[in-house]
Amino acid sequence: MAFRYFNAAGADENGVVGELHSPETHLIPSAFEAISGERAELEIFGNDYPTPDGTCVRDYIHVSDLAEAHVLGLEYLEKGESGALNLGTGRGNSVNEVLSSIERISGRQVPKRLAPRRPGDTPELVADPSKAERLLNWKAKRSLDEIVSTAWKWDQTRRGLTRPAGIRRTNS
Repeated sequence: MAFRYFNAAGADENGVVGELHSPETHLIPSAFEAISGERAELEIFGNDYPTPDGTCVRDYIHVSDLAEAHVLGLEYLEKGESGALNLGTGRGNSVNEVLSSIERISGRQVPKRLAPRRPGDTPELVADPSKAERLLNWKAKRSLDEIVSTAWKWDQTRRGLTRPAGIRRTNS
């Protein structure tokens, strides 16, 4: 089974596992770095694309939706079948829409500045998940706000600002 992910994002709902790499290049964790002061500001690469608000549109999919697709993909393989499927929501969100969600959920402004377009960036990349829906009976369920909310929880946990659900500190 070959899966083509679109913009995998979010974290587990308990705030224990999430996205962390260096250097950070993905929009949501990069915005969190700007909020926390780890970077001076978030660069928005272009605002003159032929999209509703001028910023790039991407299909963001929650990592838990991807995990569920993997389980269904394994079950499909057990039947002796195979396939190549796009995993996404089939809907896109612009950079500005993602930043609005981040600001609403975090309660903080994202320091940002407009930067020139990056070479090769296309205005819009959105999955057609219809084959995954048909073959696996799978559909992404989580919203952009759920993606941002879980990613924010993970970010706050990794910074030591909150504790993961179900985890207690003990004095030993």
